[in-house]
Amino acid sequence: MARAYASILLNTPIENAWSLVRDFNGLPSWAPVIARSRIEGGLDSDVVGCVRDFYDKEGARIRERLLALDDANWTFTYNFEKPAFPVRNYIATLRMYPVTQTNQTFAEWGSTFDEAPGDEGKYEKIISNDVFAANFANLAKIIAKQKKPAPATEGRWKAGLPNKVWTSRHIKVPLADVWGVMRDFAGMGRWHDEITKMQMLKKHRSDKVSGTRDFYFGTGHLNEQLLSLSDIEHSFLYRITKSEIPWINYVSGPRLWPVTANNSTFGVWTGDWDASPQDDLILIPRTEQNVYQKAFAGVESLLKKKK
Repeated sequence: MARAYASILLNTPIENAWSLVRDFNGLPSWAPVIARSRIEGGLDSDVVGCVRDFYDKEGARIRERLLALDDANWTFTYNFEKPAFPVRNYIATLRMYPVTQTNQTFAEWGSTFDEAPGDEGKYEKIISNDVFAANFANLAKIIAKQKKPAPATEGRWKAGLPNKVWTSRHIKVPLADVWGVMRDFAGMGRWHDEITKMQMLKKHRSDKVSGTRDFYFGTGHLNEQLLSLSDIEHSFLYRITKSEIPWINYVSGPRLWPVTANNSTFGVWTGDWDASPQDDLILIPRTEQNVYQKAFAGVESLLKKKK
C-alpha cells in the first residue's frame, strides 16, 4: 500500500485555519488548480456522505465522498468516487493541531492507496508534492495576506481539553534528529537542566518497555516506568511510580510529527493525573512550562549546538 503525506506550519490560530479548509465544497478558494466545485444533490458541504463533484483547470473531473468530519478534532476524511489518478482504495485525511506555544497551526494531509504494478512510488510523489504540499503552500500564502484574525469567541476544545495538560511546540530541527535524542528514556538529563542523576534501574536498556528510570528533578526524587515506545509514531508513554509531589495516577508522554514543508518537527506532550483542585492550580502550569515545554526547548537547543 502506498502512502502520500505532507505537513506544514501555518501562521494563524487553528480556529482560522480550520475555517479555511472545513468547507468540503471550498477547494476552489484555496487549491490553485481547482476551477469549480459543487456538492451533488444540493446537500450542505458538512453532511457526512455528501459527494463533491469538481473540475481542475485542465478540465479533468473528480468526485470525492466525505467519510468523516470532526469539528472537535479539526479533521476530515474522504475517498475517491471518480479518481484523479489511476489508483485504487484511496482514503485521505486532513487534520490540524494547535501549536500552543505560538498560537499557530500544524496541518497534516495524508492518504493511503494501491498503485498499479509498475507505478510503485509514482503517485506517492505526485500526490504528496503536487496536491498536498502545493495546496498547503497556497493556503499559507492566503493566510499571510489576511488581517490578523480576531480572538476566538468559543472555547478551543469543543469536546473539552483531551488531557489535563495538552501542550505543543514547533521544534526547528528535523524529526529524525529530535527523535534520536528523545527516544533515549534515560537521556533527559542531557536536555533538561533541572534533571540530574538519571539512570535506568536494574541496568535495563532505555528502550525496554517496563523499564524504570530513576532521577532527581531539582531536589525531588522520582521514578518513572516506560509504558510504551513507538518508532512508528515517534512517541513514548510513561507513568510515575515514585514522587513526593501530591499527585497519583500520573501518565504522560510526547509524540512527534514531521513538518515536511521545512524539514522540522511538531511535538505534542500530554499529561494526566489525579490531584486536588488546589494543588492543580500550581501543578498544571508548572508541568506544562517547566517540564514539557522546557524539555522540547532543551532538545532544540542541544541539537542546534551540535551543528
